[in-house]
Amino acid sequence: MALSSEDVDRIAHLARLDLSGAEQQAMLTQLNGFFDIVEQMGKVDTQGVEPLFTPLSAAMDVHLRLREDAVTESNQREANQRSAPAVENGLFLVPKVIE
Repeated sequence: MALSSEDVDRIAHLARLDLSGAEQQAMLTQLNGFFDIVEQMGKVDTQGVEPLFTPLSAAMDVHLRLREDAVTESNQREANQRSAPAVENGLFLVPKVIE
């Protein structure tokens, strides 16, 4: 998936960046290099490989020290939303920020 200069222009616009011609070309090269690496990684055969929950588990036996997933607090949604300027159906309403 190669990006074009127009793609970089669009990304820069969305990120509110003003890139010069040289910066845009450098960014295009870097982004395309990144996508090349991602494409190479996607081609690696991972069939039968067990997922790691930590990179250390590839080298040693690691035991996770996690607490049991249990509810420890009561629902205080209404109290937390009292100070909100706008709420609807239990959700905070915010102004639109995306073009």
